[in-house]
Amino acid sequence: MRLFFSIVVFLAFVSGAIAQELNCNVTVLTPQIQSSDKKIYNTLQTSIYEFMNNTRWTDDQFLNQERIECTFQIQITERVSNDEFKGSIQVQSRRPVFNTSYFSPMLNINDENFQFRYIEYQPIEFRETGTNPNLAAMLAYYAYLIIGMDYESFAPNGGNPYFQIAQSIVANQQNSPERGWRAFESTRNRYWITENLNKPLFQPLREYIYEYHRSGMDLMSERKEDAISNIMDGLEDLKKVRNEQPNSYLLQIFFFTKSDEFVNVFSMAFPEEKTRAVNLLNELDPANGNKYQQILKN
Repeated sequence: MRLFFSIVVFLAFVSGAIAQELNCNVTVLTPQIQSSDKKIYNTLQTSIYEFMNNTRWTDDQFLNQERIECTFQIQITERVSNDEFKGSIQVQSRRPVFNTSYFSPMLNINDENFQFRYIEYQPIEFRETGTNPNLAAMLAYYAYLIIGMDYESFAPNGGNPYFQIAQSIVANQQNSPERGWRAFESTRNRYWITENLNKPLFQPLREYIYEYHRSGMDLMSERKEDAISNIMDGLEDLKKVRNEQPNSYLLQIFFFTKSDEFVNVFSMAFPEEKTRAVNLLNELDPANGNKYQQILKN
């Protein structure tokens, strides 16, 4: 009897330790909505939270402490009808850095084409094949993008299967009436993110995401000078991508996500390395040029 009880307790512990892939914090804000009845937005927030955190996105097993930290901040700006809403969604994710309590930012995207239908208390459901309601499609798209970027930082091309699923979602939504899925609508939308991620031209960027984290950030606590040097050297490989696709939305997202971290990392470099870093970053990411000047002042 004692042996049986021990086995039951062990299985219960193991079951409790296994978790889904995402630890997603969801906030729904409605500063421009004047309605006195805002309960539906609380329900929406709960529905999205449960969908993101309770859906099994991969076949891999995650322990609770291994879940990917991410945040969805949703701004509802207009209630078009009783069940249709417009707004924006800011998607952020991060991953832990080895042997530290620090988390490195992986994604920071503000998608302003967030239009969807939602009926209160109706569960959000997603199918990998065929067209989905826009809310489910967008949430799933960003779930796979978050997972792909996380896997990419731990293994070369580790994000491949998840970037491909995200691209399939884009293909399946081509007939959706909502914006953000089609190439001709904009050069800065969901179509172009996954189109670039799955394009050979952007392989140096994907390789850099891996090297940046495994040979850079994860090495920082043990060999700081080597880690900084590795992060610097990898930037050289991005010049070809920048020269061929100077207005790439994917590159813009990468540097927007990492710009503050670049400042923090290279502020610890030797003076001559600081100058080289600022020159490289200004060439690759002129939009944040003023920010990078702070490296020379630190």
